[in-house]
Amino acid sequence: MSSDGARASADTVVLASGNAGKLREFEDILKPLGLALQPQAKFDVPDVEENGLSFVENALIKARAASQHSGLPTIADDSGLEVDILKGAPGIHSARFSGKGDEANNALLLERLDGVPDSKRSARFQCVVVYLRHELDPTPLICQGTWEGFIRLRPSGANGFGYDPLFQVPTHNCSSAELTREVKNRISHRAQASALLSEALRRS
Repeated sequence: MSSDGARASADTVVLASGNAGKLREFEDILKPLGLALQPQAKFDVPDVEENGLSFVENALIKARAASQHSGLPTIADDSGLEVDILKGAPGIHSARFSGKGDEANNALLLERLDGVPDSKRSARFQCVVVYLRHELDPTPLICQGTWEGFIRLRPSGANGFGYDPLFQVPTHNCSSAELTREVKNRISHRAQASALLSEALRRS
């Protein structure tokens, strides 16, 4: 259950993540629903091993753990970058690709793509967002978003996080890290999945 120091309103939903960037994006996207989105750290939710074999499985693992410990509805996402020439890698291992954080992940990706021409650097961000009403919810809401692009030869931009500096957005001719927060929150993989979740929550 929730810790004594965490106050929860009737509209409180726990975000099963400790990533500050994700929290800001979800807050912006879900703001019209009037939900009080709180990070799992406020409820002493421990990190769990993401040992699923898909984005869906990993998102559900995180959401159920957060709901079990907080006693509240939860939202979790599992997101990753799929690079076609790497057979979908880093995929579900995106955040742990190098084991040393974002900068090292980006460096390793560029190393793996060394010498690969622009025409073969196609990639996409995938995001699966799940919503659990409670820890035993047998019918969670599951929504998916996909964002097509390709991998740049070098990083550019200071916004965003993760692989954003390397992900070129063809529709805007810049990296994801060069987009404004407002634009990214309209077109990204997480924005697409969250928009579908918002629609589903309004109907439920």
